Amino acid sequence: MSSLTSGLSGGMIGGSSEGTQVSKVSEDQLLDAAISSEPNATSSTTPSDVDGGCPRLRIAPHDSYITFYQAGHVGDAMAVTQRGEITKTARECQVEPGRVVVKYGFSGRVLLGPKGQAGALSLPVAVVVNDSKRARIATERVKVDVNMGMDKPISYFSAVHTVTFPIPEGSRPGEFELIVGFDSRADGAG
Repeated sequence: MSSLTSGLSGGMIGGSSEGTQVSKVSEDQLLDAAISSEPNATSSTTPSDVDGGCPRLRIAPHDSYITFYQAGHVGDAMAVTQRGEITKTARECQVEPGRVVVKYGFSGRVLLGPKGQAGALSLPVAVVVNDSKRARIATERVKVDVNMGMDKPISYFSAVHTVTFPIPEGSRPGEFELIVGFDSRADGAG
């Protein structure tokens, strides 16, 4: 059984995040959705998207943003180098006996701050898988590379990854949850 639910409301995939069905998760779709989203819009899979065949995917509420500062100036608004934001998510599931394979993706944007420089930036992202009792059963840390330019103070990113985890007998994949967010413990982050 394979299913896909998207949190890409209003983007290239569809007009609603309520169970929109698409054929696959791709970085291009997520990138297009991030670029076309409204400046303050945040979209993710919501509890109404719960599907017995696929774990929920949501953006961590306190880790949807990350701000980088000049060394020694964490918290100083005039020392911000970049600020990243995760705005969209999507997931696709393949349920197999005793396990589930989730292909998940996320996208967003990075803004240059007053002290920002052009060049490559790696954004630290953590993905946590919780079971029905909210116990952590898997953690994945990934880096998302973004190229910043002085001529374009906003850059966009997207990433697609796969995670596989066991499902105990008697459990449904929809009882599990993936949470994606920035790793705020990164050097220079505040």
